[in-house]
Amino acid sequence: MVASIEEEYTKTGIKPSDVTALREWLKTQPHLPEKYITDLDLLLAYHCCYKSSAVTKQVLDLNFTLRTLFANLFHNRVVDDSILKSLDVVCALPLETLSVGKNYKVIYHALVDNDLKNFIFTDIIRTVLMLVDVAQYVEGTAPGYIIFVDLNRVTLGHITKLDLQTVQQILYFLQEAILIRLKGVHFLNAPSFVDRLMMIIRPFIKKELMNMVCIHSAGSNTIEKIIPIEALPKECGGKYKSYETAKKEAIELLLANKEYFENENKKRVVESLRPGKPKTITDIFGGIEGSFKKLDID
Repeated sequence: MVASIEEEYTKTGIKPSDVTALREWLKTQPHLPEKYITDLDLLLAYHCCYKSSAVTKQVLDLNFTLRTLFANLFHNRVVDDSILKSLDVVCALPLETLSVGKNYKVIYHALVDNDLKNFIFTDIIRTVLMLVDVAQYVEGTAPGYIIFVDLNRVTLGHITKLDLQTVQQILYFLQEAILIRLKGVHFLNAPSFVDRLMMIIRPFIKKELMNMVCIHSAGSNTIEKIIPIEALPKECGGKYKSYETAKKEAIELLLANKEYFENENKKRVVESLRPGKPKTITDIFGGIEGSFKKLDID
């Protein structure tokens, strides 16, 4: 099942001519993988950039550039043992209930297995990004996304195992290039040492994203301003799916969309063909790169 482009036009008010205009621009960019980029890709980008053609072009270029340069996260995306093992360690579950008032999609994440030797942070982020991509491919656009990170089983040992390169790359991708409208990041069941986690991520977060971060201490019910407690998984005090069911469904979703990833792996930049000079990781993190992608808590 793939999101219907016709339904997306109706849902978003985006016109086929908007997508055609982006396609014509793509054809003038020899470094971009135009023949593999779908109309749905273009629509997702245009929607996430609030229908600004100029910003969409920047974000599209940066999105495919980062997918090429951030090899740890995006190279050779296949459903292999590292992905399956990650789903034993972490639950990544889109909740059925939308957020209160705004109707944003909420994606819940939690540690299932807190054995430190099984916590491979880069593999976990690779897995979560694969699930986000395939969910968009199947479901299309959403008014916004809220990320829940349940810290219930997280220890200081897990914090010390966070790979700084991966932290920097995922936070940059989330802020500058992901094709969703990010509306909030909520840390649930925050332990006393949550400040240690914030010390690690704060240097890589822009003020706009920092304003979207909300910390909910263990035992508080402040999360109900966003979503009812019963909408959460059973292990988090809710009445929704169990972690085991979430894992089973995530594996089924990934395996059912192998062909999607075969095509996605081709959506990479050929830097030698880029007009001007090729881009490198140094350019990205040298403080001059970025997009004008809007981060809006509204």
